[in-house]
Amino acid sequence: MTAPQQDGHVTYASAGVDTEAGDRAVELMKDAVRATHGPQVLGGVGGFAGLYDASALTRFRRPLLATSTDGVGTKVAIAQAMDVHDTIGFDLVGMVVDDIVVVGAEPLFMTDYIATGRVVPERVADIVRGIAAACAETGTALVGGETAEHPGLLAPDEYDVAGAATGVVEADALLGPERVRDGDVVIAMASSGLHSNGYSLVRRVVAVAGWSLDRDVPELGRTLGAELLEPTRLYTRPCLTLAGDPGAHVHAFSHVTGGGLAANLARVLPAGLAADVERSSWQVPAVFEMVRSLGGVPWSDLEATLNLGVGMVAVVAPDGVDASLASLAASGVPAWVLGTVRPDDGAQGPDVVRGTKGVDGGAVHLRGSYRTA
Repeated sequence: MTAPQQDGHVTYASAGVDTEAGDRAVELMKDAVRATHGPQVLGGVGGFAGLYDASALTRFRRPLLATSTDGVGTKVAIAQAMDVHDTIGFDLVGMVVDDIVVVGAEPLFMTDYIATGRVVPERVADIVRGIAAACAETGTALVGGETAEHPGLLAPDEYDVAGAATGVVEADALLGPERVRDGDVVIAMASSGLHSNGYSLVRRVVAVAGWSLDRDVPELGRTLGAELLEPTRLYTRPCLTLAGDPGAHVHAFSHVTGGGLAANLARVLPAGLAADVERSSWQVPAVFEMVRSLGGVPWSDLEATLNLGVGMVAVVAPDGVDASLASLAASGVPAWVLGTVRPDDGAQGPDVVRGTKGVDGGAVHLRGSYRTA
């Protein structure tokens, strides 16, 4: 609780910052954070810097460090509205760590940052416990973080989260466009739902329709809020297992985040090659059809914004398809053949995507129509 001004003097507490609340939050979260630490992590919780013993990297011949940073976007507004804060951490780790995995890197450690209008220790601890649980699932040490109280900038119950992670990959095991060849096969991995992208569109559709988060939606089999808060599927271990399978012949991964399937797949294709993606190769999950029909959103806008049921993609050699599908099935990730890679014929049109996010790469040609329930 904010203390009043004393004798006409302005104090840090009267300005809206409660340092004692921050200390209580650390006490509540530190066991969850420590649970992600192996012997490589030094110094424990609360230091100015997280320490990681890099001597573990001596097992690499030529270690390349990979790093990524991201946030959760406006999905935090759903967590705040529902007062459920222990799942948003899975979204954060998914957005950050699985970007590292795309190049074949094994995650080492992560840090987080939480900005809030008012530190509520239990809420902050819930957020960090979720981050720690997701870090534990992906084999990533949570080595540090920061909680900042920003009264006047954020409302008392508002917050935002961000994170950064570092991983390592052997130079000759690096995955990416340089490995992709004509005839390669594109394999889709199912998403768990919306993941953490496109929520500005989704929230706008829901607001215009006047739907409440506690509304039961029969097509979803649960409330709207429960569906919108579904955590991002973590692909870290399944993808690293797949990349390490000599029979899978993995050449590239693509994490389907902001921009949708085609825009992200194009980023990992070399110039001169194109991937044909068959829209009818999977059934679009109900939540995406709900957004489309409820808001009258054009398919073109939907597929350029949301993952539509495909959260990660692997590009593999033709003789690695069976092994790849078997590996993903063993990891519990639904997967299927999405398309194939061929020479780029230079075709243009609304169904062709190339040159996305500043990458001068290949092209993706979306073919056919989507299947819905």
